[in-house]
Amino acid sequence: MLKVTSALLIGGLVSGASFAEKWHMPTPYGDGNLPTQIAYSFAQEIKDKTQGELDVTVHSGGSLVKHTEIPRSVKSGQVQMGEVFLGILGNENPIYKHDNIPFLATTFEDAKKLWEAAKPAVSQQLDKDGMMMLYAVAWPAQSLYSEAPVNSLADLAGTKMRAYSPSTSRLADLMGTTPTTVQVPDIPQAFSTGIIQTMITSPSTGVDSQAWDYVKNYTDVQAWIPKNIVVVNKRAFRRLDKATQQIILDAAKNAEAEGWTKVAARAAKDKATLIENGMTVAEPSAQLLKELQAIGKAMTEEWKAEAPKDIGAILSRYEN
Repeated sequence: MLKVTSALLIGGLVSGASFAEKWHMPTPYGDGNLPTQIAYSFAQEIKDKTQGELDVTVHSGGSLVKHTEIPRSVKSGQVQMGEVFLGILGNENPIYKHDNIPFLATTFEDAKKLWEAAKPAVSQQLDKDGMMMLYAVAWPAQSLYSEAPVNSLADLAGTKMRAYSPSTSRLADLMGTTPTTVQVPDIPQAFSTGIIQTMITSPSTGVDSQAWDYVKNYTDVQAWIPKNIVVVNKRAFRRLDKATQQIILDAAKNAEAEGWTKVAARAAKDKATLIENGMTVAEPSAQLLKELQAIGKAMTEEWKAEAPKDIGAILSRYEN
């Protein structure tokens, strides 16, 4: 097992089956988040089933590699595996934007269907870039955090909104706000220093960053359900023997199933935590929902126009 013949830059891979192989897996989010917890379980399953011959170390919270650099690090072989928020790859290819389009898929059932529709195109593009798709974990639906209640987009006019992907930047523009890129670890400071005044993100990210310390309102618009994906360097994977490859693929399948099973319960738990810490959790007004849905339709049309053939195929599989 594990007949690896050369090393990658990080991890000091050692030739020969008699030594444990050390792999590294950077992730962008902290230990309290469901995707990170699943990453730990994934790594542990690989270690257990290879009897310690392949030891994958999870580096959470961007501690080893910054979020935006993780795809490049996996592609180049600096690390063997990595987890990334799928939407941040949107500038590389529009197929990666599918789960950042507002109101295209707002339930977990629809989000899973959309993922099945997009997965072939995503896997093909990753393969071209020297990576292989392992698994995906959904986040809870994305909703609106603000200091004051929001009943219409007019209430947000002129504010600065956190952006974390090309699609969320475009959304902020269409909402009449100013998009400002802020990664998760920097959210509390960004609010406290006035860099941003609002954001659309999951209840889990709100809990992780203790949103109640800097905003008071959570409007449960449930605009879309994004995902994290875990990828492996293709060359590193191919150097492994077939038995070890299968162990990784089986662990990935288990991780994805676990994520889709647990995400709904985590969403409910995290919304309850926001309430327990004094935040007001409210349903969106009819006017706000109508305005956001109109933006979602506009963004869907813009998305289709970026790559009519590829995006059209995804939408056709999703809608049929």
